[in-house]
Amino acid sequence: MTEPWIALVPLRAGSKGLPGKNTRPLAGKPLFRHAVDQGLEAGASEIFISTDIPELLAADHGAKVHAVPRPAELAGDTVPMDAVLWHFLAEDFRPSATVVLLQATSPLRRAEHIRGAREVFARGAFDLVMSVTETAPTILKYGTAAPDGRFVPVSDPAYCFTNRQALPKVYRPNGAVYVFDADWFRRNASLATEKIGMFEMDGDSSHDIDTEADFALAERLLQQAGRS
Repeated sequence: MTEPWIALVPLRAGSKGLPGKNTRPLAGKPLFRHAVDQGLEAGASEIFISTDIPELLAADHGAKVHAVPRPAELAGDTVPMDAVLWHFLAEDFRPSATVVLLQATSPLRRAEHIRGAREVFARGAFDLVMSVTETAPTILKYGTAAPDGRFVPVSDPAYCFTNRQALPKVYRPNGAVYVFDADWFRRNASLATEKIGMFEMDGDSSHDIDTEADFALAERLLQQAGRS
């Protein structure tokens, strides 16, 4: 895998769960810088920070790291990631590139996870590869409510009555790594596809920050791993 690739780190100023979290120091450096440094270590040719944070737009982040202005209408807490990606890729001058999306709220991710996800993507079988972690299989017993009051299973109805130990393994997206082709996204206009590959990460590495407690746990995990 010698082809050049770029990384995108989306950052916005607002956060209801933990205000200012993206620039708050974690284990000796701002939270967002963990994603940037992981991308550089994994071999990104360039890293772009999509942000509405003035101090980040004005700062020098290094030769390979560029801050890209994000308009206010794309910086709200209800704006979907697809819209942020569309804005970035519409403005990006490159006709084609592999893009790796690295969210700042996953600081326990390592360069090896990024490289691993890219290896899965390089096989050419998937439109998108995303990182996942194993979760409780009992979600297969769940369902939604139809307007007429019927219980609608989320999966095979037989799973509603299957012992937990007999249920198949279930994985959830952990938000740490997404790999896709820029031209594919421009055509698809969304990350949604039926051809999604997965790269499994362990639970600690999948830790995501949304609250003060999440932040404190991330700091402890980094210290325990000798990464602070």
